Amino acid sequence: MSPATGLRGLGRPTLAALAAIGRVVLFAASTLGHLLRPPFYWREFGAQVLQIGWFSLPVVGLTALFTGGALALQIYSGGARFNAEAVVPSIVAIGMVRELGPVLGGLMVAARVASSIAAELGTMKVTEQIDALTTLSTNPMKYLVVPRVLAATLTVPVLVGVGDAIGIMGGWLVGVTRLDFNSVTYLKNTVDFLEVWDVGSGLVKGAVFGFIIALMGCYHGMTSGRGAQGVGRATKSAVVAASVLILAANYLLTEVFFTS
Repeated sequence: MSPATGLRGLGRPTLAALAAIGRVVLFAASTLGHLLRPPFYWREFGAQVLQIGWFSLPVVGLTALFTGGALALQIYSGGARFNAEAVVPSIVAIGMVRELGPVLGGLMVAARVASSIAAELGTMKVTEQIDALTTLSTNPMKYLVVPRVLAATLTVPVLVGVGDAIGIMGGWLVGVTRLDFNSVTYLKNTVDFLEVWDVGSGLVKGAVFGFIIALMGCYHGMTSGRGAQGVGRATKSAVVAASVLILAANYLLTEVFFTS
């Protein structure tokens, strides 16, 4: 194989990846531009708040509950090697509100919401419903994308906050019932150790994750291929892209919040 052929083989996927990133950035910029200009469809926004926020609460709550309990068991097991079992309440609290609450909550919402949005919009595109909106002088970006992105950006931080509380409660339940912690002491150590910014940083992460989730769902749905296979690929791509971007954004935000 000649060097020129090798360079072409390396350059094509690189250029394709850069082009895909550019399309996503332009889509995000267009979404933000439409968000700042009327009209705004409040009824559609309310429906998406219910769909994305309220209906995602059970899965986020259950995930947080079992994560907090498992985290307490693991920290107790590790701390016992150094006679540091007393750190369980504080480490469970900071682990939930800084990292596990936002990340696991974001991933669970991504699995549920990004796939749903991509499948819904992809099906609308396949059945030409999006073209019908344009025919009726309704901008699809304003009617379909903006309400979903705004609803996810506002509701995911609320889900993260609720998940944090449930996760800490899961650690408390395991600590009191399985690890023989005193209930009052456990709760006091939790409250004394947490700082306002610990909770606030997790909520900021939740807002960013919500934006990513809805943006990926809408982008892949609006650019879905034709037919059932196209909708299936769009749904899969939306979940994968949202999950990877959540983990990448979590690292970058942690760098900004806690190391700068």
